[in-house]
Amino acid sequence: MPRLGDFSAVIFDMDGLVLDTETTFCIAWRQAARALGYELSMPYCRSLAGSHYNDVELKLMAFCGDDFNLEVFNDKACNYWRDYVNRHGIKIKRGFTQLLECIVKQQIPYCLATNSRAVNTYECLQLAGIADVFSNVITRDDVHYGKPAPDIFLKAAKLLDVDIRRCMVIEDSDAGIMAASRAGAFSVFVPSVFPVDPLTVELCDLKINNLACLLELN
Repeated sequence: MPRLGDFSAVIFDMDGLVLDTETTFCIAWRQAARALGYELSMPYCRSLAGSHYNDVELKLMAFCGDDFNLEVFNDKACNYWRDYVNRHGIKIKRGFTQLLECIVKQQIPYCLATNSRAVNTYECLQLAGIADVFSNVITRDDVHYGKPAPDIFLKAAKLLDVDIRRCMVIEDSDAGIMAASRAGAFSVFVPSVFPVDPLTVELCDLKINNLACLLELN
């Protein structure tokens, strides 16, 4: 079993891994759909979580049909989401604070690498109260192709000036684990959507229940 100190850098995903943004997205999507006369179940919304927004839109159109007004849905979902997070904030996932303290103590370089757009990324970090935690942030805006392509993680490793093969990438989604594997990183899978895809479990290097479990590698 590898130890944290065996790695030259740690790369975190954001949505569903560091921040529980996926719950807030699901709440907003369900409210927006209901306002348009559609019903999206929470399990269905969670199945969309972690996907690039273009993929989310394609899946919504396929699920709701050709009459689904995507532009109105997006506007409403954005308004519902902002209203919810301004009232409730965004929760930090279990174990992140303790794990980061351990990483900092060992002086291991780290960064955030997310499929979200930059404007959304920084807004979410601000709402969660950790806007100053990550000195290095890679977003979907920084690469040609998002996850499951490896570009985001390769760029993150380059930014940290570390060989990607010496990086631990921590992810919660199928697309993220696929991207980490394609990049050549050591991938840690912390599922946020259930049931878990067995192919993702097979592809990752390590599967754990929450970030606090990584403290056992110290």
